[in-house]
Amino acid sequence: MKSSFDVRVLGPGDIVWMRAMLAMFGTAFGEVATYMAQQPGDAYLERLLSSSNFVAVSAFSGGRVIGGATAYVLPKFEQARSEMYIYDLAVDEGHRRQGVATAVIGELRKLAVERGVYVIFVQADHGDEPAIALYTKLGVREDVLHFDILPEKDLT
Repeated sequence: MKSSFDVRVLGPGDIVWMRAMLAMFGTAFGEVATYMAQQPGDAYLERLLSSSNFVAVSAFSGGRVIGGATAYVLPKFEQARSEMYIYDLAVDEGHRRQGVATAVIGELRKLAVERGVYVIFVQADHGDEPAIALYTKLGVREDVLHFDILPEKDLT
């Protein structure tokens, strides 16, 4: 059965919905402590939601967040244009395979056009077949390697 839902970009004043989306991410990813234990304060979230370089899109059904994505707009240096990086995207388990993730990405695509973004990119983990299938349906696959480089406090 297909559920009814609404999708919208969060903005200043949507801290409650941002926190609800963080809780949904924690449950969906099986990382509740990561998303809930040390959340930033309201002032930090308000600044983030007011930033032109951060985007949060939520899907709502029955007065609760059932899906969403966060993304970063990255101004480029080689040309006067930007890229958008989808950092997190998740859908509540009970609402998967009902078009929620596609609708959330659709909202990001509209916003990208409004902001002059020339490409949206996202990573998927090996073995995450639902994510890989979704992104393959919507975009062009590039096989790349990802590296985490930890900052050092003392480089001497």
